[in-house]
Parts: sequence; C-alpha cells; structure tokens
Amino acid sequence: MRRGGRPGLLRTVGRTAVVAGTASATANAVNRRAQRRAADQQPPDAEQPAPADQQPADAEQPAPAPAASASAPSSDLASQLAELGKLRDSGVLTPEEFGAAKAKLLA
Repeated sequence: MRRGGRPGLLRTVGRTAVVAGTASATANAVNRRAQRRAADQQPPDAEQPAPADQQPADAEQPAPAPAASASAPSSDLASQLAELGKLRDSGVLTPEEFGAAKAKLLA
C-alpha cells in the first residue's frame, strides 16, 4: 500500500541516482558517437592521436563530475533536459535519440 503525499527519502534518492546514471550513460553514448563521426571524417593518412594509456604521466586528468544532489533534483533535471536539447539542436542527437533520453530522464 502506498502512502499519499510526498515521496520518501529513499525513493527520492533512488530516483536521483537513476537520473544521474541515465545522464552519464547518455553523455557517454553521445561522446562515443561524436568520436566515431570524427574518425569517419578524418582522412586515413592523417596522424592518429595517442591512446589514453600512452599519454605522458604528467598530463592532467579531468576531475570526475559530481553526483547529482538530492536537495535540488528539479533544477538538475531541468539542466539535463536543456543539455539534451542543445545536443539535439546541434545535430549530435537525432530526434529519436533525444526522445528516448528525455523519456528516461522523466521516468
């Protein structure tokens, strides 16, 4: 039996984790797709960049993105939807991919 009113803390934390995980998965998929497109457009005789495991040890690694906070899920959701819209408008995401990612965020 479900209580009426606001969702409990565990449900809110769980929902936030799902939204953050979906956003990460979507961002990773978009990055892989952009890399594939760039590789397809690059001429075959162009020099390939060094793989990440062969980069110098003193090269700075980007800091991991902070996890979504449970205190402001609505503003985080709005920013994630805005980011998806920008990706769709720039042509990185197709309308179908945008719709699927949006549905996952809103679920």
